Amino acid sequence: MGILFKLDPETIIGPDALSMSGTICSRYGERIMIAADNALDTNSIRRLKGVLEDSGIEAIAFDGIAEKTTMDMADNIVELCRASHCTAVIGFGGPKTQTIARMTAIMAPMKISVYELLDGRKFRNKFLPFIAIPTAGIDTFLFTDYFTIVDPRDRLVKPVSSPEKLCAAVIIDSNLSPALSGEAGAAAVLDGFCTAVEAYCSTKANFLSDAMLEHALSLYVKMMKNSPDSIDADTNAQAGFLASMGASLSSPGIGTALPLAVNARFPVAKSLCTAVLLPFIVERLAASRPEKMAHVASLLDSTGEYGSVANAANSAVESIRRCMDALKVPFNLKEFSIPLDRLIASAEAARNLEFVSNSPWTVSEEDVFEMLKYIL
Repeated sequence: MGILFKLDPETIIGPDALSMSGTICSRYGERIMIAADNALDTNSIRRLKGVLEDSGIEAIAFDGIAEKTTMDMADNIVELCRASHCTAVIGFGGPKTQTIARMTAIMAPMKISVYELLDGRKFRNKFLPFIAIPTAGIDTFLFTDYFTIVDPRDRLVKPVSSPEKLCAAVIIDSNLSPALSGEAGAAAVLDGFCTAVEAYCSTKANFLSDAMLEHALSLYVKMMKNSPDSIDADTNAQAGFLASMGASLSSPGIGTALPLAVNARFPVAKSLCTAVLLPFIVERLAASRPEKMAHVASLLDSTGEYGSVANAANSAVESIRRCMDALKVPFNLKEFSIPLDRLIASAEAARNLEFVSNSPWTVSEEDVFEMLKYIL
């Protein structure tokens, strides 16, 4: 079966890529809304506004998106966007900021609320161009035609489809990435690795996604073998881009969905939850995709001789555990004292996300329950 591939949206990646934002954004009008992460250095926002203004663009910035911000914040940004007559929306920050900015681009011209969007209001092909300037290493849904939202009413993860061609451009500047070190940095690398390995083994994988994801995996393994205090931002940006693009051509899985559900209900970083879950995911992938996981095992330990494909695939689990131990990443979330009962409904909502069905094994209710017990 063949595939149809077009590199869309326009993508620029590299150090100082932000300097091109004025040239790109000038194609989408003279007044643009910036939805920004409040964790960003104020100099970064000031620099972006300056680059846009040099290209004749008036930039209206909203920089109040915080870690604890709920998705109904998009209603406030939509109101500002409409009042300012903005013609495009920039998402400047991590995955949550990108989600809220993407929602704003959909909601503003349609005059709808977050709850109408969540309840399935149709798009009518009316939206503002969305320009993504991500600052995290990986955003799984950066290039997909769908994304997830945490419903503020029940804290469950729910899917939303993107209108075709909503995302006009992606600008990835490795100089904007926050310094990665310690547990948080190591967890971020393992999080990216999990996205890449799940998409690599997905039933939707193809030769093009495989090429991107194999390169992403090799970059993640390189970072995993270094000290958690010496993670290179440019390498992480390249790996994140390749993993995000590869996942859009293939599919993420339950290793993406379940941590989103945990993070929606409790103050546990999604990346840490994914890192803790990773050995479980790798074990299941080794059983269902032994040939591919044997290749992953060779990236993790090029000196190993295993005698069979199955043995090689299974060795990947122990290699991941050794990496987690070396990187000082915890093997469970017990320190957060999360009650299992509070997560059953959330986990089931995550299991029912459509992309989870592309996992190479059938993810059952029992599987999800076992995963929760594994990480808690």
